[in-house]
Amino acid sequence: MKRIAITGASGFVGRNLKKMFTKEGYTVVPVKRDILNDVEKLSEVVDGCKAVINLAGANIIHRWSEEYKKLLYHSRIDTTKSLVEAMGKARVKPEVFISTSAVGIYDTKRVYNEEDYELSDDFLGKLCQDWEKEALKAEDAGIRTSVFRLGIVMGEEGALQKMLPAFKLGIGGTIGDGKHPFSFIHISDLIRVYKLVVNDEYMSGIFNLTAPKHTTNYALTKALGETLHRPTVIPLPKFVLSLIFGEGSTVLTQGQSIYPKRLLDSGFEFEFETIEETVNDLAGK
Repeated sequence: MKRIAITGASGFVGRNLKKMFTKEGYTVVPVKRDILNDVEKLSEVVDGCKAVINLAGANIIHRWSEEYKKLLYHSRIDTTKSLVEAMGKARVKPEVFISTSAVGIYDTKRVYNEEDYELSDDFLGKLCQDWEKEALKAEDAGIRTSVFRLGIVMGEEGALQKMLPAFKLGIGGTIGDGKHPFSFIHISDLIRVYKLVVNDEYMSGIFNLTAPKHTTNYALTKALGETLHRPTVIPLPKFVLSLIFGEGSTVLTQGQSIYPKRLLDSGFEFEFETIEETVNDLAGK
């Protein structure tokens, strides 16, 4: 079975996965948004696939009005429900289902791994918990299932792309005092984890997808300044982000300290362990 179906295939992570799996000889089938609520058609798409990868979901960096919260919830929960139902109906079920979650499922008190943690009871934490519960139901259909709790994905697109213009102009700085944690992963390491889990029949369950050496917003800012040879002395007050994004600003002004224990225990070796290595590779080109 050399087909892989991906929801959210047109996004930053999806495009990188499509490129990698195509090079590996797979046929990548983007799951179009208009069939995500049609279980019968969706079942036809996933039938016979080696893997189904779920990246669907509305952008989390946004002002969280009550209406937008509903969109965040339904774009994740309903899509995952449909995929699980469709895979269960498939004549030839996929070998593996990989769904997405986020490190926002954890609270911010201390360093956590997949075996030692406390969950957050805020909106994002509860959203991730419900999201994961739906994804793990695929196990009931006999499908090997993994859930990836993503940190901030660092690449030539995404969060870093939005930050670079200000830093190149010398007007970048910390968010507030910069002390809040910043858990991240280089896009190169991210796609290597997807490749590993798709091809290793023993890899399943919950995985933290973050570099092993978590950092802070201050250290990220310092690394960007040093790589770009620019000053980083202009902090962005947290209240400004609160005015723009409301409750949604917590994604930017708070953070989790996360350790990828299960990946490291499996023998996975990160190419980019630190924020300095990551920023130098991506912004120093």
